[in-house]
Amino acid sequence: MLIDQDKLFQFPCDFPIKIMGRAHPDFQDQVVAIVGNHVTKIPEHAISSAHSAKGKYISVTITITATSRQQLDDIYGDLSACDAVLMSL
Repeated sequence: MLIDQDKLFQFPCDFPIKIMGRAHPDFQDQVVAIVGNHVTKIPEHAISSAHSAKGKYISVTITITATSRQQLDDIYGDLSACDAVLMSL
């Protein structure tokens, strides 16, 4: 059975994007800038981060108000193109 991807979300909706990479001082700013290219504004309270147990990796979660499937595809495409990003969910 195939699922119609366009019917999974009702836009606009709050959508958390989790981005993981190696812990580097500029990583959070870099991924916030990438996501920021696709949204009007990212409030400070919409950004959270956590380091791995040994501090080698960092995950940044940015919750946006997604307006379309295309917007999400564009964000994930730009995140995938970034060498610093190991994974995004």
